[in-house]
Amino acid sequence: QVQLVESGGGLVQPWDSLTLSCNASGFAFSKYVMRWYRQADAGIRRQIATIANVGTTTDYIQSIKGRFTIAQDNTKNILTLQMNDQKLEDTAVYYCNVRLYGSDYWGPGTQVTVSS
Repeated sequence: QVQLVESGGGLVQPWDSLTLSCNASGFAFSKYVMRWYRQADAGIRRQIATIANVGTTTDYIQSIKGRFTIAQDNTKNILTLQMNDQKLEDTAVYYCNVRLYGSDYWGPGTQVTVSS
């Protein structure tokens, strides 16, 4: 069964760094596009980063470009999101996502709170 489990969230101050992880199982991890989404309190879930082609292709929304780095370890089936220079607006629940078999699969999410 497809399973995604995020971890690594926490409380940080502006400009701090944090790395999120997503442990994936149940599918051919390296063959699918992986994504990070985030959802602010009372907001909508928005895609923020993708990685594909065995990690050779990445894409980011403008607000995180240059600050966040998406990566994958195909040996361990782990997707990561390294977040640097965090801002208050980065506060959200972060979700790992994969689309396969015609469906979206999600982890339960991990909370990141940026506060001064």
